[in-house]
Amino acid sequence: MTRYRDFHRRSIDNPEAFWRDEAQRIHWHTPFGTVLDRSKPPFARWFVGGRTNLCHNAVDRHLAERAQQNALIYVSTETGIERHYTYAELHAEINRMAAVMRSLGVKRGDVVLIYLPMIPEALFAMLACARLGAIHSVVFGGFAAPNLAARIDDAKPALIVTADAGARGGKVIDYTPLVDEALARAAHKTPHVLLIDRQLAPERLNAPYLVAYEPLREQFFNAHVPCEWLESNEPSYVLYTSGTTGKPKGVQRDVGGYAVALAASMEYIFQGKPGDTMFTASDVGWVVGHSYIVYAPLIAGLTTVMYEGTPIRPDGGIWWRLVEQHKINIMFTAPTALRVLKKQDPALLKAADLSSLRTLFLAGEPLDEPTAEWITNALSKPVIDNYWQTETGWPMLAIPRGIEDLPNKLGSPGVPSVGYNLTIRDELTGEPCAVGEKGVLTLDYPLPPGCMSTVWGDDRRFVSTYWSSVPNQQVYSTFDWGVQDENGYVTILGRTDDVINVAGHRLGTREIEEALSSHAAVAEVAVVGVNDPVKGQAAMAFVVLRSAQPEGDPSERARLEAELAMTVDRQLGSIARPARVVMVSMLPKTRSGKLLRRAIAALAEGREPGELPTIEDPAALQQVRDALGDGGKN
Repeated sequence: MTRYRDFHRRSIDNPEAFWRDEAQRIHWHTPFGTVLDRSKPPFARWFVGGRTNLCHNAVDRHLAERAQQNALIYVSTETGIERHYTYAELHAEINRMAAVMRSLGVKRGDVVLIYLPMIPEALFAMLACARLGAIHSVVFGGFAAPNLAARIDDAKPALIVTADAGARGGKVIDYTPLVDEALARAAHKTPHVLLIDRQLAPERLNAPYLVAYEPLREQFFNAHVPCEWLESNEPSYVLYTSGTTGKPKGVQRDVGGYAVALAASMEYIFQGKPGDTMFTASDVGWVVGHSYIVYAPLIAGLTTVMYEGTPIRPDGGIWWRLVEQHKINIMFTAPTALRVLKKQDPALLKAADLSSLRTLFLAGEPLDEPTAEWITNALSKPVIDNYWQTETGWPMLAIPRGIEDLPNKLGSPGVPSVGYNLTIRDELTGEPCAVGEKGVLTLDYPLPPGCMSTVWGDDRRFVSTYWSSVPNQQVYSTFDWGVQDENGYVTILGRTDDVINVAGHRLGTREIEEALSSHAAVAEVAVVGVNDPVKGQAAMAFVVLRSAQPEGDPSERARLEAELAMTVDRQLGSIARPARVVMVSMLPKTRSGKLLRRAIAALAEGREPGELPTIEDPAALQQVRDALGDGGKN
């Protein structure tokens, strides 16, 4: 690990020199004067005085060498549409979109709220904002109206870009009623809504604020809109973190630092080379979509694949066929998707020619060992985990194969990425933990380029939320438990707010889930803490089996439940044994694949889970209710 350690140490000990070198990866219209401004901790300003543009770096600068290379491959298994855009064609579409936005009054510094499904126009709109110097705020398509209204009031957009509908699993989701309701609820009055008509839902152009995109696109078909050269620290976008309550929390990202960090990550972590093809199976509504569907692959001169659909429609082999058809070199998804694919016919994976695929990357939640072993054996390709957050914008833990080909450690997403000064700290004292000791994962000041610069419109909240929770230290808290070994590998043990206090013993739900996942019968599992009158809290496990549920044989069901509970007992001790193991055929998840643990816990305690705007399948909640069998009361 000598090369990695020396490289990482330089990024921590002398960040100015390190990032000055890395900044040469992008185009600067005006050179920066100061690499790092530390004058106002915990705020950090990178590449001060430098002027650049994300759209220029992602598209325009590649036109001389790769105008006819595919920049974007769009595939929708919902509509059966596939489209390819070269860099030249992408450049033209972005200019058309930017001209349309400009005609509707959008200018530098304005916010454009993008509420779109996974269609090419979502990428065009994001890059058009970057071109104009406007700030995009992408809200996950299909988000409920109250949540959308809250984001409208916080971001105060000059324009909303939406579509008639999205589609998921063969179901059409009509967007315009949601936008109508959100605008009626919001105090901020947005002057225009730009509507992209996919002809999936009834046309709704009667509202005075709705403007049809297609006629304006034709009007500005040959437009050329020059790039606005932004100072490095001007905001590029605002992205609201999922699961926020009360006033939305908008993560604000800069321009220059983000471009540099993504460019570096493409070499050091993802090993993407110009001309490669990258398929990131996420959504532009999430940070993974921002960074690794839209910006990073294009900045690095790759072809990016944008996919609308599920991993199992029309069947469980669709993603593997995409790899074969488009000669995908790099794939990036979430462990949840793999757990879904693990239940499909193995012949579907074996039938595809995956010779082009070099590496599969995973992030979004901890990767359990059974899933890691399954996919590694099935692909015979490197499977690389990584860990990051909406707030960081790019991986803080990874295997830096572009620096040194370190070995994987099952259960760990890797070692700290360059620029991240990571420390596991004691939650009560703030002091660094010893090797192998569980604590809160923190980052020392300054955060590296690409990380959030503040909370949109609320510097105080940035300080109070992220920099004030660790005793005696002004450090950034990830709010995740972790443990670091002697070689620097970090294992994530779950959120600090996903801790169960059982009779005075603090247990991470993630640890119990890992134990249950090791049982051969288990495909998926979610563990939640529920109130217990004696112990304070008790663990309850909700398990999806690999085979059919033992519905018809209560004795077999009881035997398996007891066996699963004893699996935890053997691995973690009797204190961690779930008070109850509940078998379900599916678990409630968001459309991005994250488990809705708080909703499950609410049902387990006999409470209603409240509004869940991004739930993948509402029937999963009913599954939990039915499986509890007692009205949800423990």
